[in-house]
Amino acid sequence: MAGLIRNGGYANVSSDSASKFVPQIWSGKLVKKFYAATVFGSIANTDYEGEISAQGDKVIIRTTPNITISDYEIGQTLVNQQPISPNVELNIDKGKYFSFILDDVDKHQSDIALMDKWSDDAGQQMKVNIDSGMLSTIYTGAHASNAGATAGLISGSINLGATGAARQVTAANVLDAIIDAGTVLDEQNTPDTDRYLVLPAWACALIKKSDLKDASLSGDSVSPLRNGRLGMIDRFTIYMSNQISHAVDATFDSFHCLAGHKSAMTFASQMTKMETLRAESTFGNIVRGLNVYGYSVIKPESLVHLYIRR
Repeated sequence: MAGLIRNGGYANVSSDSASKFVPQIWSGKLVKKFYAATVFGSIANTDYEGEISAQGDKVIIRTTPNITISDYEIGQTLVNQQPISPNVELNIDKGKYFSFILDDVDKHQSDIALMDKWSDDAGQQMKVNIDSGMLSTIYTGAHASNAGATAGLISGSINLGATGAARQVTAANVLDAIIDAGTVLDEQNTPDTDRYLVLPAWACALIKKSDLKDASLSGDSVSPLRNGRLGMIDRFTIYMSNQISHAVDATFDSFHCLAGHKSAMTFASQMTKMETLRAESTFGNIVRGLNVYGYSVIKPESLVHLYIRR
């Protein structure tokens, strides 16, 4: 077996080839792979996931109407409201797949369950890919009063950063930016619980470097300055992500950070296909999977777009 050479569409044996897992060379333990941290499962609800069978399905979300409260005087004729409760449709209009071949030679020469390992890796990569796509666009769904240099439904004077003028964040003012995002949600009557804030690694580092002496700010018994744990700050659970959308704007690398309440976004996903079949053109098994999903901002008033730079 050692002398077999790949051809006909297969790459020659390289450092990434599965055949390097032969027992004579490797100890039997794969090098642990680090995946980008995903956050969509923590910041979006799945309340309306429903029954998904294929790409193109829709999940119907029922909304709660606003009931009108009126003054009452003795003897008056009551005016009855007819509440309108429009449905919101969550389109399952996106799909991701993977497909790979495990050659019989590699399977024979390996003492590791390669198919299981590779399938698990594909699932992890699927999560990362979906997370990255979601973070790259979802911030555009924030309410008009929850973004820009004049944010705040009531105050209209809170600077969350705007195109061409991202808000500069330093160790000295990072807490101010977080509190301002919280104030914007307060002015929208967003609940205090289940709030989140997603920041890039450098911004999270600024929090750790800040003068966060009051341990109660983070909901911890000791200051993050001492234990390095971000925890909660001003009712926000802080999440770090390396997948936040960013681009050079006015010569500065600027980041589209998200803050909000879990009710703001909904997400629905299902692995609709997972198959193992025999390859026709070679000796091996094909493993492939299809994941269909969709996401949407259903409560824009509970989503904040914080646009920052170093």
